[in-house]
Amino acid sequence: MIKTAVIGFGLSARVFHLPFIASSTQFELTGISTSQSDAAQCWPDVRIFPDAESMIQNTDASLIVITAPNRAHFSLAKTALLAGKDVLVEKPLAVTASEAIELQKLAQQQKRKLAVFHNRRFDDDFLAMRQLVQSGVLGEVQLMYSRFDRFRPTVQPRWKESTEPGNGVLYDLAPHLLDQTITLFGAPDAITASCQSLRNHDGAACGIDTFQLRLDYAAKPAVPADTTAGSARPATPARQVLLSSSPYCAHPAPRFELHGNGGSFVSYRLDPQEQILRDALQQYPATPTAVFQSAAWQQRAHGRQGEFWRATGAEPIPFVASDYAGFYQQLALFLGDKGPAPVPLAEAILGLELIELALQSSREQRTIALPAPT
Repeated sequence: MIKTAVIGFGLSARVFHLPFIASSTQFELTGISTSQSDAAQCWPDVRIFPDAESMIQNTDASLIVITAPNRAHFSLAKTALLAGKDVLVEKPLAVTASEAIELQKLAQQQKRKLAVFHNRRFDDDFLAMRQLVQSGVLGEVQLMYSRFDRFRPTVQPRWKESTEPGNGVLYDLAPHLLDQTITLFGAPDAITASCQSLRNHDGAACGIDTFQLRLDYAAKPAVPADTTAGSARPATPARQVLLSSSPYCAHPAPRFELHGNGGSFVSYRLDPQEQILRDALQQYPATPTAVFQSAAWQQRAHGRQGEFWRATGAEPIPFVASDYAGFYQQLALFLGDKGPAPVPLAEAILGLELIELALQSSREQRTIALPAPT
């Protein structure tokens, strides 16, 4: 088993990591670093460390999972890698792309594994949509809308909403939307963005709480297999992807819309896994893995479906129950040199580069072309 220690005991650790680590047959939870007194009550058989530094230096774990605030991701990951640990970092991997690249190089130098947690690759609606794209039933996909809205008109007193670099929805929600887009279509050719703090009018300063990102993909010709470009590549059409988030959306707007010359796909509402895990945290605070035996978890796919539209009408696309445990299953294979990383580091770094370009685009009010791949 992979001995694992977790830095942090906030919502991310308690909802997305600790229950899955503890319920896995491939991982053994041996340490948590936190100053919160209730950690020992929830995990009586796990060693509790007062701070991250002491845990990294003294734990017997080979894997360190970092769920600290974004600003600490780089320094903690660097410390853990230098201590000879494998590292999993909550998204974003770092606050800047240059920091992420430095971590990537350090992991290679130390001969350790570095991974980043993008759990939304395991959402039921995204998995169904990805399968439709791969099946070709949508034809040539040329337009995609992806939204991650919330109704939070009032600024909340928490670090994620502060004005500190690396906070706000551009580093909280945009990484999910960008990662899903990169998984489907790769790197865009240009980005145009509007990134705003719309809730500042009430006197409570906050980070960016609203964004609209347009990713442009130029049409590309087919590349035959016998060229110096390497493997064959089919022709792709011009494509546009529109990503957005707002704190003022109280109605159930479409989560995904995907339009191709063979039809359209649309889905509403988020995968329920996060909400079920959050509710269980309130109901069973001292038994964190009880959620997996609950009726809500067992029935999480009930009624979940999207719609595939043609000119003749719509047909339902039932969703299969998804499971964030799939991320940890892939991670175990990666750590054991039996499979690729759940999320390629190059794609996580590209996501950070797109966030930085989005900030520049919004600031300069112009479209920015991405550098040509080398």
